[in-house]
Amino acid sequence: MSETTARGADRSVDQSSDAKPDTSAAGTNGRRRSLRPLMTLRPYILRYPRMLAGAFIALVASAVAMLTVPVAVRRMIDFGFSGANSTFINQTFIALIAIGGLLAMASASRFFLVNWLGERVVADLRADVFAHLLRLGPAFHETMRTGEVMSRLTADTTQLKSSSGSALSQALRNLIMLSGALVMMVITSPLLSGLTLFAIPAIVLPLMGAGRSVQAKSRSAQDTLADASAYAAENLSAVRTVQATTNEPIVAGRFGDGVERAFEAARSRLRARAALTAITIFIIVASVVSVLWFGATKVVAGEMSGGTLSQFILYALFAGGAMAELSEVWGELSQAAGAAERLSELLAIAPEIEAPASPVALPSPPKGTIQFDNVTFKYPARPAISAIESLSFAVARGETVAVVGPSGAGKSTLLSLLLRFYDPQQGRVLVDGVAVDTADPRALRQRIALVPQDVALFADTVAENIRYGRPDASDAEVETAAKAAQADGFIRALPKSYQTAIGERGVTLSGGQRQRIAIARAILRDSPILLLDEATSALDAENEVAVQHALEAVMRDRTTLVIAHRLATVQKADRIIVMEQGRIVEEGTHASLVAKRGLYARLADLQFGQQAAE
Repeated sequence: MSETTARGADRSVDQSSDAKPDTSAAGTNGRRRSLRPLMTLRPYILRYPRMLAGAFIALVASAVAMLTVPVAVRRMIDFGFSGANSTFINQTFIALIAIGGLLAMASASRFFLVNWLGERVVADLRADVFAHLLRLGPAFHETMRTGEVMSRLTADTTQLKSSSGSALSQALRNLIMLSGALVMMVITSPLLSGLTLFAIPAIVLPLMGAGRSVQAKSRSAQDTLADASAYAAENLSAVRTVQATTNEPIVAGRFGDGVERAFEAARSRLRARAALTAITIFIIVASVVSVLWFGATKVVAGEMSGGTLSQFILYALFAGGAMAELSEVWGELSQAAGAAERLSELLAIAPEIEAPASPVALPSPPKGTIQFDNVTFKYPARPAISAIESLSFAVARGETVAVVGPSGAGKSTLLSLLLRFYDPQQGRVLVDGVAVDTADPRALRQRIALVPQDVALFADTVAENIRYGRPDASDAEVETAAKAAQADGFIRALPKSYQTAIGERGVTLSGGQRQRIAIARAILRDSPILLLDEATSALDAENEVAVQHALEAVMRDRTTLVIAHRLATVQKADRIIVMEQGRIVEEGTHASLVAKRGLYARLADLQFGQQAAE
């Protein structure tokens, strides 16, 4: 991510990226009307049928155990309260203890199995989302903020844990309890049950309507928090620039505003859930009390036994409690549906570059040839401007070709097309005689080693950062590559030599040291094609000499395409291609191009001064 300066500090926290999936009301209202986004979890839950079956059995067993209690209570009230029936009372209470044991075992099993499923589903989902993000091309990652992606990968998946685990099981258990209680209420007293049924629409309809509001507010809270997280990540990655420009108060203030907006959105969601719970519970209690009031008059009139009314009361309480729990669980599931919707949007983004159904095999052994055949390319974000226009050239096996030109000439675009990060709108790019869009991208990229200007190092040891070029390399091979890259000396001077942790982005190393580790990585990769993208442009003279020696070692016997401004690299190239506005305007050796006194000579005079004439 690029550094954030005062310009970045002035951006508002809730600014949305152009590539951000549609989160507007128009884009999501239709999906907010149901829990349909939770269907995203279905294939993950179904991966574990035994655990799912065990959880369902435990869930049903616990519900059935609870539903048998009112029957025992009725029989005890109607038949057990007499001296002659003491044995009946003992049997009834023993049965209740046995039911309690079954309920305890079933509940414990349900708790373990359901929460195991929740943890497992979240772990699988996180892994799949991350793997999918790795497949998405530069067009996505250059426009989608890293902080927002991380918010979806962590906060949203955590939110889903409750829906795939305890909340979903509670919903199913309470649905079983509600259904069983309603059936037993009808069996116990059809008259009282009929009166109760009139109250159900008054409970369910407000529940569904308020649930939609909770889901919408949950989505808004997640989006607001993601914006704040993205802003924080962007500025923390450029904390030196923030401090150097004394923008700490501005950045902290804007993040504080974002956090406050996230809090307000969460408070609005909590208010909606609290209102939903209060309304539902009051309606349930009022409905149950009214029905029981009527039942009490029937007992007084001798039209119903006390045990029957007690049984009905218990089943009514079970039904009311189940509906109250459902109102709470519905709110949790609505929040989870908002999180699932955001994750579904990420998973629905198709990679710009995919392997063809029947990829063409690259020749073995590799040839190491490169060809651009009448290539025209426009970036998706700038469709009116051609970054490359009708460009054709070839690089022979073992040849070193340098590409120079002013900024915006299309030099780095060549490397992106060669690595097939993008596909051209016209023409073909070929490696070893095979069009790159017909080959497997992984097989293509395994033949290419890249040394970029902005070296990507990770918060790991020196050895592991070099081994990133070939993960199965031995320690001896890593050290050999480091020696060839002129890096072994400074690495052994580090506190733990090759096992020294270098911090995030290699922050503990100098620019020259980071560059030499990148070169060692390319040497270890041992690919027939080498791409150098301004590999020495940011180095001082001393570091440039060391890195240049390392580059000479890695370029030996390899086909090399160099994007460079440094005269030392350009002078030693077999051929120099000069680009301007996406086209090749000059081509030749350093001496011949200087003699032409064209664009290359002007660039050389500007960039290298008197060295160009030597």
